[in-house]
Amino acid sequence: MSEAAETPTRKIIVVMPTYNEGANLEAMVRRLQSLGIPGLSLLVVDDGSPDGTGDLADRLARESHDFVSVIHRPRKMGLGTAYVTGFRWALDHGAQYVMEMDADFSHPPELLLLFLDKIQEYDVVVGSRFATGGSLDPHWGLSRRLLSWGGNFYARLATGVPVKDLTAGFKCFRREVLASVDLGKVKSEGFAFQVEMAYACHRKGFRVVEVPFHFLERTGGKSKMSPKIVLEAFWRVLELRTRY
Repeated sequence: MSEAAETPTRKIIVVMPTYNEGANLEAMVRRLQSLGIPGLSLLVVDDGSPDGTGDLADRLARESHDFVSVIHRPRKMGLGTAYVTGFRWALDHGAQYVMEMDADFSHPPELLLLFLDKIQEYDVVVGSRFATGGSLDPHWGLSRRLLSWGGNFYARLATGVPVKDLTAGFKCFRREVLASVDLGKVKSEGFAFQVEMAYACHRKGFRVVEVPFHFLERTGGKSKMSPKIVLEAFWRVLELRTRY
């Protein structure tokens, strides 16, 4: 038996929710393809983007020879449900490792190579803005920095999870992690979803490592942050201990 037959290519699926990311998606697909990672593919979960992101994703899927897959949802239904939908799809399609990242280049695709190295020793890898060596884009204003830092401080205090960037949306999970978490129980949206997933993994005793990186300002499109998302995060974090 050949060595290739003995060690089949691992399957890695990047789950990427989109809403009006037409300015970024094609360039992101090209960057991910250029990494040359065997077994890597992208799942776009589009929430009925009025800017045509879903149609663009369909074209990229046709042109990419199975590198891109697309799930269309009828309207903006929230980040949390988009990720849960994507995670379930990835598990159903045999993913051994599942990534989550944004389409706007705030998360550098090249870091996926380090994620895949670290996931051999850990169960969850977190791209961290607040671990030693991590940083934020210098164009961020003081209020945005305080919101991000304060949200993480509050989440750590409320949950007791020893992760410095609890609201991080740049991660890699082993299949076994997502298969063991009750995804039907996850109710949070916005960055509260990231806190809830971190809390669920912590409760299960999974090994987590933070990889510091420089968080860049988005290259195109608009941020989806809103006061509603901030308020939801505040009360969702408080209820986690009760719900779990």
